[in-house]
Amino acid sequence: MEPYKLSDEALSFLKELCEAFGPPGFEDEVLRMVKEYGSRFADEVKRDNLGSLILVKGGSSSGPKVLIAGHADEVGFIVTGITKEGYVKFHALGGWWDQVLLSQRVVIKTRKGLVHGVIASKPPHLLKDEERNKVVKRDAMFIDVGATSKEEVEQLGVRIGDPIAPWSPFMKSATGKAIMGKAFDDRLGVFIALEAMRYLRESGAEHPNTLYVAATVQEEVGLRGASTTSWVVDPDVALVAEVDIAGDVPGISPYEAPTSLGKGPSIVTYDASMIPNQRLKEFVISVAEEAKIPYQLSLVPRGGTDAGRFHLYRTGRPSIVIGVPTRHIHSHVSVCCVSDLENAVRLLVEVVKRLDADTVRGFTEI
Repeated sequence: MEPYKLSDEALSFLKELCEAFGPPGFEDEVLRMVKEYGSRFADEVKRDNLGSLILVKGGSSSGPKVLIAGHADEVGFIVTGITKEGYVKFHALGGWWDQVLLSQRVVIKTRKGLVHGVIASKPPHLLKDEERNKVVKRDAMFIDVGATSKEEVEQLGVRIGDPIAPWSPFMKSATGKAIMGKAFDDRLGVFIALEAMRYLRESGAEHPNTLYVAATVQEEVGLRGASTTSWVVDPDVALVAEVDIAGDVPGISPYEAPTSLGKGPSIVTYDASMIPNQRLKEFVISVAEEAKIPYQLSLVPRGGTDAGRFHLYRTGRPSIVIGVPTRHIHSHVSVCCVSDLENAVRLLVEVVKRLDADTVRGFTEI
């Protein structure tokens, strides 16, 4: 069978997945999409009690349990109150840089339906000179839903504890090489994990293991879903499918963020939550080179992923992160390269095809 290529059907699904509403703790819309799409090529569907969804596909032998995980949640917000004038105050769910928020559109999910709004602050025309020279902090911002009183906002169904997500349409770039949209962190990871399983099923490729694909929840607020998913899967080895911080933007040196768009998926050598199993790392590198899949070595000194929990499960599990270089993560619009998505799927497929019992055992033997 031909190497994996992004089909129109898959691209359409990715669009729906990224545009779906799913801040931490509110991922059900995303998980329903994953279940509907993935159950066609899975042998079994499981779920843990925190909400993470797990698809299972048997291989040519029972072999080791191989987990590929991407997290379903996106950075978002939660309603903390409503002012008497009808503005919505909010708190972050996940890491946001305040400067990317102003004038961005958001959607609030209420018991009565969706309410659209825009993040705003005191008009610049009314700022004093000393205020103009300061960065506007999030606690000085509010969401304007077009109301004029607290009562009007409450009638829309908005109340404390309602989740808020960015509103940002998914689209291809003018070059046709890239895509842009919200929630790439980490719907891209969920997508490439699903596509790896789909390709293995439809190509009839053998793999000497049982493959588990997980869409975990609440990663952005502390890697929580990974902790519970570990107990459902009991993996022998974990591959985390994630975005990576692309450093090919002005003002960043290669030593801060080594990856660039269009040069292949990244193999993460270090992040703040995990130092990967070194034999597993070298194995993934050798697979990429053998299969002639372009790759980039990366490190993320100030970030972490679900692998930070998987590698500490029980007595420890060999784990590694395979990333898709992505610009502008944790904002309303991220950008990634289609070829990097395709090569990330190819790399996951080739790794899974080679993870037999002896290979996995070799990761931890002395």
